[in-house]
Amino acid sequence: MTSGLTRRLGTTDAVVVGLGAMIGAGVFAAFAPAAAAAGSWLPLALAIAGVVAYCNAISSARLAALYPSSGGTYVYGRKRLGDLWGFLAGWGFVVGKTASCAAMALTFGAYVAPGHEKVLAVLAVAALTFLNLAGVQKSMTAARVIVAVVIAVLLAVVAAGLTAGARPSGGAVPADAWGVLRGAGLLFFAFAGYARIATLGEEVRDPQRTIPRAIPLALGVTLVLYALVAAAVLGVLGPARLATSAAPLADTVTAAGAAWLTGVVRVGAALAALGALLALILGVSRTTFAMARERHLPGVLDAVGARHGVPHRAEVAVGAAVAALVVLVDLRGAIGFSSFGVLVYYAVANASALTLRRDEGAPPRPLPVLGLAGCLLLAATLPRPSVLAGLAVFAVGALVWQAGRRSRESRDRRQQG
Repeated sequence: MTSGLTRRLGTTDAVVVGLGAMIGAGVFAAFAPAAAAAGSWLPLALAIAGVVAYCNAISSARLAALYPSSGGTYVYGRKRLGDLWGFLAGWGFVVGKTASCAAMALTFGAYVAPGHEKVLAVLAVAALTFLNLAGVQKSMTAARVIVAVVIAVLLAVVAAGLTAGARPSGGAVPADAWGVLRGAGLLFFAFAGYARIATLGEEVRDPQRTIPRAIPLALGVTLVLYALVAAAVLGVLGPARLATSAAPLADTVTAAGAAWLTGVVRVGAALAALGALLALILGVSRTTFAMARERHLPGVLDAVGARHGVPHRAEVAVGAAVAALVVLVDLRGAIGFSSFGVLVYYAVANASALTLRRDEGAPPRPLPVLGLAGCLLLAATLPRPSVLAGLAVFAVGALVWQAGRRSRESRDRRQQG
């Protein structure tokens, strides 16, 4: 029998979840492809991504406070826009973020043991899945440690970069307005972690107060840190070298004359990937659980373990899916695909927020309007393969929803007969 999840997390815990997801994914994965698109205008692309993310954060916070249950925009879309839109939001989140989980696991493996990253990635997925199964509080303890270490490493990189006497060489990267928007869309991948706070809404204490505080706090800390890192890597490497770098932060400290930090940066990158993977598995499993509870995914996943109070079957299913992707698929292009899915997810969130009344905590209307327009625009500017793959995933999702609706209607008719 399904039971409710336990409300154990406070504001600090919720902020740590967001920081662990955003910082790990963004700094070590998104800057290089974004620089290839935006060139020396990378700071502007970062600012655009930050503005859109802020609008999304406010919309998500107001909705999460009103509907403090697992599932995030999957729940909001169904409540405010209808069953199909909520399903598509949840579908895009689960599929896109499962790919992101695999990308973060492979990032961990590549930094720790190049050439053997797949084996190590599978082991990391298994270990973190078991950690989540042991209870959300144990996950929070690990997340706190990882976030603290990663932030310390990033601040060391920033200090080395901003105090270096080196100057970038290697020429410029041509960029136009479309390229800047594409760079912003790719960088948006780095800001998507605050969704994890909303998907944990059923496990947060006093959600009406905690969630609206935690989401902007996590986003604000991340944006400041990203801006400092962007200034450091651009100042030392320049846009051309940054655009082609496989390990831009390690290259930054080496070029800045602080090669002794390279090993520290690699450890930080590995921990950041683990932190992101931990938070991603946590969030995807909660959305999977919420969709199974409504029978939009198999009902066998609708179960909460009696011992630790976590959706154990959903967590095992997500872990198995991520491990399979790690083994079978090269996910170096997953950033664009994930960004498309997440931008559509937040477009639904902003559209949902537009339906809120003042007594329901409606945000200032320009924010969800700007967030909705920004999400759709940035999604359209992403690389064509990412857009086409994303559209195909959502088309399949619509077919799955239609088949499920017919099945439910048929079942209801039999019960009435």
